[in-house]
This record gives sequence, structure tokens and C-alpha cells, in this order.
Amino acid sequence: MPRQRTDTRAEIRETALELFAEKGYTATSLREIAEGLGITKAALYYHFRSKQDLLADMIRPMIDDGERTVRELEEEPGVTARHVLEAFYDTVRRHGALFQAVIADTAALGDLGDVVPKLFDWRERLLRLIFGADPTERQRALAVLAVGGLQDAAVMAGDELGPDGSGDGVDLRSVVVEGALRALDLPAS
Repeated sequence: MPRQRTDTRAEIRETALELFAEKGYTATSLREIAEGLGITKAALYYHFRSKQDLLADMIRPMIDDGERTVRELEEEPGVTARHVLEAFYDTVRRHGALFQAVIADTAALGDLGDVVPKLFDWRERLLRLIFGADPTERQRALAVLAVGGLQDAAVMAGDELGPDGSGDGVDLRSVVVEGALRALDLPAS
């Protein structure tokens, strides 16, 4: 049966993401990605020279989006801690599947090159937006807890949170942001 889609690069990224989420980045081969698409490995190599190049291509939109979010927050006069955390939560949620697929695989993190330093840079810039240009060591430690926890919650959780883990209409974004504000030792409202 002939293939119906025409954007092979997008199909490769989609299939790779599914396999990375299922098996992990390290355990997934380019052969498995090609087989999942019903194309030859040579056809896959036509689009991506290596698994690392494929991952870099998949990560680029997330990096661009995160950088844009942080830059826009920095340009916003009088930005509040709540708005900073909400905007960052939303950015991470948009790329949650990709985060989840690679963050648990330390080998993938090594293949990401500048991604880990970029995440630390964002955290530092968000910290300064919340606490000012010269945050204390205490504030830095709280930011690690708050921003890291917010990021993890945005990646791993569903859209709604219930007492038994099922959705009951509770806005998870609000719950997470309020928790991050408390972790920063700031008022939740």
C-alpha cells in the first residue's frame, strides 16, 4: 500500500518521538524508526545523517520556543512571579512529550549538546525575573526546587488532577504554579 503522507521529515520525527517515549532514546535505533515508517534506512539517512541529528532537529522548536518565552518575559515591564511561572509552565507543556522522551535517558541528554546549559540559563534568567538582579543563595536554592518541580510536573502530569490521580476538573496549571510560588516562599495569590 502506498504511503499517504508527504512530509517524510515530520513523519520521521513523529515516529522517533513515539519510539523514544516507549523505549528510550538510547535503545531506539534508526533501523527501528525506518521500519516503523515502512521506509528504508537509506531513505531515513536522506533526511537525517544520524540519530543525534534527528534529535537535534526535534529539539530545535522547543529551544526556540523556550528562548522566545524567556526573552518576552524579560521585555515585559513589571512582570510578576506568577506570570513568569505560568508562561514557563505553558512552554514546557507544549513540548512535554519530547521532554519526557529524552529527559529520563541520560545518554540522550549528552547528545543534546547545548540543551542542558540552555535549561540552566533559562532557570537563571527566570530567577532574576522573580528575585531581581542579585538573588541570595537561599533564593537560588528555592528556584531550583520551584522551577525544576514546575518543569517536571508540566512534563509528567496530565491536564487535570484529582484526589485519586484521575481528572476531576482541577486546573493542574494553577495547582503547580501555586506550589512553585510557595516553594519560592512567595504568596500563592
